[in-house]
Formats: sequence, C-alpha cells, structure tokens
Amino acid sequence: MTHALNIVWNPSEGIDLGFFIIRYYSLMFVIAFGLGWYIMKHIFEREGESIEKLDSLFIWTVLATLIGARLGHVFFYDWEYYRNHLLEIILPFRFSPSFEFTGYQGLASHGAAISIIIAMYFYSKNILKRPQLWILDRVVIPVASGAIFVRLGNFFNSEIIGHETTSSFGIKFIKDHFSPMDAVNATQIANPKEAYTAIATEPKFATLLEQVPVRHPTQLYEAFCYIFVFAILFFMYWKTEKRKYTGFIFGMFLVLLFTVRFIVESVKESQGGFESALGLFSTGQWLSIPFILIGLYFIFTAQKELTN
Repeated sequence: MTHALNIVWNPSEGIDLGFFIIRYYSLMFVIAFGLGWYIMKHIFEREGESIEKLDSLFIWTVLATLIGARLGHVFFYDWEYYRNHLLEIILPFRFSPSFEFTGYQGLASHGAAISIIIAMYFYSKNILKRPQLWILDRVVIPVASGAIFVRLGNFFNSEIIGHETTSSFGIKFIKDHFSPMDAVNATQIANPKEAYTAIATEPKFATLLEQVPVRHPTQLYEAFCYIFVFAILFFMYWKTEKRKYTGFIFGMFLVLLFTVRFIVESVKESQGGFESALGLFSTGQWLSIPFILIGLYFIFTAQKELTN
C-alpha cells in the first residue's frame, strides 16, 4: 500500500514577462544575495562598519560563491568529464558531440563554502582590517539564509532529487524523469513545455505519468532545515553573547548546516563523484565530514574577545 500523495511537479521555467523570462533558479539567487546584503547591512551598522566595505563584501561573496560552487562541482563530482573538456569549465557551452549552449550546469555547495572562507581571508586582510574569524562569524548568517533559496531554486529546476519513496512527502518530478526530447517523442507534441503539461494533466498520457517514480523532495528537506540553521545563528548573534566568542558562530554554522547536508544525503540520489571509490557514504557526505569536524574545533576553542 502506498501512502504517497503523488504530487506532480511540473513548474514553468519562470515568470514570463513577454520579452523576457525570469527563471526561478536565477530569481532565487537574486533573492539570496539581496537578503544577504540586507542582513549584513544591519550587522555592519551595529558594529560601526562602513557601508562602503559592505559593497565590497557583496562583490567578493557573489564571485566567491559562483566560482567556488562551479569549481567544486568540476573537481568533486565530474572531473572525469571535465579533465577532457577544460574549456567547458569556464565557458557555458558544450563543444562535443555538437556545439550547444548549456549554461553552467552543476554548482557544489562544498566548493562555495571553501571559496567563501578563502575570499574572507583576503577581504578581512585588505579591506575590512579585522581578523578573518570576525567576518566569518557574521557572514555565515546571510549565507545560511541564502542556502534556503538556493535549494528552492533546485526544487524549481527539478534537480538534486531523492530516492524513490512511498512517503506521504513524495513527489513526481516529471522533468527529471523525461528529458525535453523524451517528452516530445512520447507525446508527439513539438513544444516541450506543452508536452510536459500534457503528461501531467491529460488522461490519455496517464501511462506516461505512471512511469514517473515518486521521490523524496530532498531540496525541500534541506531548505526547511536551513530555516532553523539560519534562525539559530541569527538568534545567537542578536540575542546572546556568543558573537563575542571568536569563531563560535562560524563553527556552529559548519556543524549545523553540514550535519543537515549529511543526513539528507542519505535519501538523495547519487550526484556522482568519488563515492564509488570510497564506499560507505556518498560524495556529499564525505565532503561534509571535514566541515563538521572543523566546526566542532571552532566551537570548543572559541574564546571571548578581549575588550579595551
């Protein structure tokens, strides 16, 4: 007996303005960075830091996130492919078997985390003129809020899905199961968007819809948990003395966020990488373990800042 609600997920590409489509995935990134800027603005005002330095922080963080996430995917998850297609690492095109615009497919949060930590070292040294852990203790708050919207973007893209399930939370991801070409060929409807809609809604294509397995919406699991990660960090900074303990909030961020990631990975479809070589855990879980351990180190070694 199945308990799944069989929710069929077939979202549009984005908000169609007629002359331009605002894709949901891109919109989620804009919201993430915009909200992050707003949160850091209030933090900088509380700490007496110049808003001009905040503008620089915004640029550094955006670049570090996108570059790090991209390189993280390349090296952690798909190096076997990119080692023979080096130009595709930096260009949004595929050159073989035929030339094709692909966009930047694949962004890894572990790579983004590493890149942000590195960027904050240079930002704190050259612009902020404060210790690196000072900015890390604060920037992880908007980073945690941004993680919520990035996972919602993954949900709109029907990517990073979970294992098949009979859970009542299960969802049918049509666009994951059928490629645009598959949908067109199966329905004989030339427009992929209309083909997907027909599979989702028209009774005559019910057999096609039945082929789509019900899966865990792991993107929503992560997004929901990240709300609590953000809330905990936000509370610690604004309502407790923990902000005065160097490295504590940064450490909590690493432990909380990557523990969530480790747990959700257990019901997530394989994203590739080196998991087949190591076994036991997925690539995402193996990558999360060092972050959790580093986080614990900072939590237990955090010391209160000395005040003049």
